[in-house]
Amino acid sequence: MILLPVKDLLASLSSIGRWANVHLYENGEVTSVRMDKWLWAARFFKTRALAARACELGRITSNGQAAKPARDVRVGDLLLVRNDGGDFQVEVLLLSEVRGPAAVAQTLYRETDASREQRQKLAEERKAMPHFEAMREGRPSKRDRRELSRLRGRG
Repeated sequence: MILLPVKDLLASLSSIGRWANVHLYENGEVTSVRMDKWLWAARFFKTRALAARACELGRITSNGQAAKPARDVRVGDLLLVRNDGGDFQVEVLLLSEVRGPAAVAQTLYRETDASREQRQKLAEERKAMPHFEAMREGRPSKRDRRELSRLRGRG
């Protein structure tokens, strides 16, 4: 992975259009952004309300401490984000209060290698799990009922 300085990163995003320079803040312009706004802008959650709810439920930690929705996010913070997509441990690279294209959102943070490996390992485990087969329509056959009884520990 190649890491670019902020100015080079912003220049490389010029093809995205107006989002590249308007909504990303360098260190000198804005020093912090609300946690729920940043999580929404970084596309970890589809709505700001969902991001705030995740903070309230303790699914977001900032530098090892539980994060409330109004907590300030600063460049360099280490966040642990637990959502439906898995557990993400990310370092904040840029700040944004506005949700833009996914290409811009991915430049706001860098996922740690350990986090990426752990998510890949969990995905492989899920693939290796036996496939769940839903019941067919109608009444189960005698054979199916016996199998269900065995699974439930009744016979």
